[in-house]
Amino acid sequence: MGFLEFFIFALISVSSFKCCKSVDDDNDDDVLGLIAFKADIIDSSAHLSSWNQEDNSPCSWKFITCNPATGRVTEVALDGLGLSGKIGRGLEKLQNLQVLSLAHNNLTGNLHPQLSLLNNLQTLNLSGNSFSGGFPPSLINSGRIKFLDLSDNSLSGPIPVDTFSTCSSLRVLSLSKNNLQGPIPDSISQCTILNHLNLSKNRFSGNPDFSTGLWLLTRIRTLDLSHNALSGRIPNGVSGLHYLKELSLHNNHFIGSLPSDIGLCSHFKKLDLSNNLFTETIPDSFKGLSSLTYLNLANNLLTGDFPKWIGDLKGVDYLEVSGNGLTGILPASIGGLGSLTYLSLSGNSLTGNIPETLIYSSKLTVVKLRGNRFNGSIPEGLFELGLTQIDLSRNQLTGSIPPGSNRLFTALQTMDLSGNGLTGDIPAEMTLFSNLRYLNLSWNNFETRMPLDVGNFPNLTVLDLRNGAFHGSIPGDICNSGSLEILQLDGNSLTGSIPDDIGHCSSLYLLTLSHNDLCGFIPRSMSLLKKLKILKLDSNELSGEIPPELGGLENLLVVNISYNRLQGRLPSRGIFPSLQESSLEGNLGICSPFVKGPCKMDVPKPLVLDPYAYGDQIGSHENGAGAKSSKHSNHRRFLSVSVIIAILAAVLISIGVLVITLLNISARKRMQFVDNALESCSSSSRSTRSVSFGKLVWFDSKIAPGWVSNPESLLTKGAEIGGGIIGTVYKASLGEEGRDLAIKNLIVSNMVKSNDDFDREVRVLSKARHPNLVSVKGYFWKPELQLLVTEYVCNGSLQSKLHDTSTSSQLSWSTRFKILLGTANGLAHLHHSFRPPIIHYNIKANNILLDENFNPKISDFGLTRIMAKLDKQVMSKRFQSALGYVAPELACQSLRVNEKCDVYGFGVLILEVVTGRRPIEYGDDNVLILSEEVRVMLEEGNVLECVDMRMGEYREDEVLPVLKLALVCTSQIPSSRPSMAEVVQILQVIRTPVRHRMEAY
Repeated sequence: MGFLEFFIFALISVSSFKCCKSVDDDNDDDVLGLIAFKADIIDSSAHLSSWNQEDNSPCSWKFITCNPATGRVTEVALDGLGLSGKIGRGLEKLQNLQVLSLAHNNLTGNLHPQLSLLNNLQTLNLSGNSFSGGFPPSLINSGRIKFLDLSDNSLSGPIPVDTFSTCSSLRVLSLSKNNLQGPIPDSISQCTILNHLNLSKNRFSGNPDFSTGLWLLTRIRTLDLSHNALSGRIPNGVSGLHYLKELSLHNNHFIGSLPSDIGLCSHFKKLDLSNNLFTETIPDSFKGLSSLTYLNLANNLLTGDFPKWIGDLKGVDYLEVSGNGLTGILPASIGGLGSLTYLSLSGNSLTGNIPETLIYSSKLTVVKLRGNRFNGSIPEGLFELGLTQIDLSRNQLTGSIPPGSNRLFTALQTMDLSGNGLTGDIPAEMTLFSNLRYLNLSWNNFETRMPLDVGNFPNLTVLDLRNGAFHGSIPGDICNSGSLEILQLDGNSLTGSIPDDIGHCSSLYLLTLSHNDLCGFIPRSMSLLKKLKILKLDSNELSGEIPPELGGLENLLVVNISYNRLQGRLPSRGIFPSLQESSLEGNLGICSPFVKGPCKMDVPKPLVLDPYAYGDQIGSHENGAGAKSSKHSNHRRFLSVSVIIAILAAVLISIGVLVITLLNISARKRMQFVDNALESCSSSSRSTRSVSFGKLVWFDSKIAPGWVSNPESLLTKGAEIGGGIIGTVYKASLGEEGRDLAIKNLIVSNMVKSNDDFDREVRVLSKARHPNLVSVKGYFWKPELQLLVTEYVCNGSLQSKLHDTSTSSQLSWSTRFKILLGTANGLAHLHHSFRPPIIHYNIKANNILLDENFNPKISDFGLTRIMAKLDKQVMSKRFQSALGYVAPELACQSLRVNEKCDVYGFGVLILEVVTGRRPIEYGDDNVLILSEEVRVMLEEGNVLECVDMRMGEYREDEVLPVLKLALVCTSQIPSSRPSMAEVVQILQVIRTPVRHRMEAY
């Protein structure tokens, strides 16, 4: 027995040793796998400092969870740690891993195929990163994945057809905010237990298979296909989805009538079908949506009467049906919606009175009835609710404004009653609106004085009283709060002067007082409005000179002082010297080269003495005819002397002017001779060879003259960084500090025989100094070789950043707008700072270079001045290289070509930057012209669908006007295009941070 016991003990010990060794090996796999994964991660904040490869187990590491029984890693959660880098190898060793969450970091690269080897993985969350490439089907084909979130990345391309063929365990799938395209695979119907599906904000297209696909997902609870390019009709069948609570199909191209069986889904909580092309009436079956809390049918083509059964939706708190063609009256039953907080019916054709029963919707905070045909007076009960926004503009309302209640005084932030027929006084209680930020009472018929306490709104930023039939003077305390940003009082009958206290409006950036009866001087205190961008004082009775201090308003972009009684000089600084005739005409005599007519200076008149004022005292002792005759004789003698003196003075002055002019001419010639001599000495001293061997000239004194003995030695294949029709570009390090410069070997060799011509034109280009222009540093010339030396811009061209998939995601909307504004500034400098203007002729993305901060610099400007002798074949190739950018007049020799051809190219550049697409794209059997396609989409109302999704979040109220500006710039008629100065002004106004953008100034 002793031997048997010993044998059993030994057997157990060996088994235990093997078991312990197996556990240790597994732990080693987890440690090695996580350390290998960490090697490809950039952890700038040292969040993973506790991960030590010397440890036997990772279970004590931060962000790691282990199974207490086995000691194996089951969860890795690294959300929001600011990690960058990529997912490399290592994770495949974590064979017990069930949860992997790397959301909201900066990880890049393709999704590693090794992730599909994690056989026990159930939850994978990689949302909020910058992963690119296609969607890997293997992630789902592993068979055990339940939760997959790849949203908010840069995944692209179509989803393979059989991706969802083995997704029987998948419950949550989110691929939103990517660049996925093509149809939604029919195999999605195989995900039979899917609860949540979100494919929104991609580029999916085609007609989804609802009947045999999506409508078969019987366990689905939320379905979001919004913000895609899906089309076709939506068939009945949704009523079979008994668990569906939220359906979002907005911002697509769906057509036809709304599916009637939606009304059978009494379990629906949210229904959003807005921004499609649905037609016909709202089905009566919708009244069966008894559990609905959110209904949005806005911006479709729905017609018919507004549904009278709307009061049956007792639980709805958000109702948005704006932008359709609904008619009829707003039924009184709408007051039965006791939970309603948001009501928007704008942009329809509703008539009748606004129901008094709205007062019973006591939770209402937002009411928008803009752009209908409501008539009658505003219900007083409406102003007793705790509204934050009320918009009743562009209706046919009459009567006076109700006084309001204490609830309204503390809650209201926005009130727009413009475009009605309201009359009477403005209630004094309005000044109690402590949180009011936006007040628009324009285009009414109040026929009353401007409210005296209008300056007492503590938080008001926008005040619009245009064309409101107000009279009297502008209150002196209008700027008491100091928060006012927009003040518009145009088109009234205001009298008196502009108050001096206007200078207290320190936040004001838009001030329009046009078409009133204001008089007096323009107050000097306006010079304190340092943020002012737009100033319109036209069509008043203002007099005197424009205060010169206004020239110090550096942000001023638009000024109109026409049709007043102003005279004298314009301020010498700021925008004033460049004001055009339309902004100055109709005054008494403003001194400007752009204004025809007299120039009157507002200075004291000289004292004039009448020489005959004391005639009766001279010779008063004489009398009769003799005295009278003597008086006339003295008159004649006095006039003769005066005339002689005047003539002699004029002759002497003319002789003096002539002598001085001749002396100036002589002096200029001598100075020019000295300058030429100095330049010759300078050129020879800074040239490495004499003119017979080549002439090297620098415009930048910081570069050492002895930079290289032979400039041609720099033109090596290894130094080549680019090229085109104009020439090849090389990179060289020159000067004492080793600065990088770019050297362009121009193709004008053997075409420009005169060094003087070349020198003259390049010197003009060297004077074009601007932050958004590539500066010219110097040149090398000899008959067979011409080199142009410019600054080197390190970040490449805009074209590479837009169309290289590995870098395009770097260009956010803010960066793209900065590039557009900078390019516009550079072109405006070329067009408006030189006479004649420097025209580029070749504006395109490849000629916009970016520095390390993505500031744009225009290259190759003015080279047509040097290339004037190029043959037609070379110029033809140049235009072929810029297809899509070339203005139509450049192809028609009968049309006069001016700087407007650059405006056309800039418009195309805007479209390329916003859409991320090339100006011309070639299909299998057609050619797509970007400007025409965007123009059609704008007319159809879906232009925002062409926006490049790779740039992430953007403001629609900025992107939309920028696209409209691009289409104006690409007008076929040159005279219809704006100047680049106007383009800069428009872009700056678009980017102005206004909480409530106005439709017109």
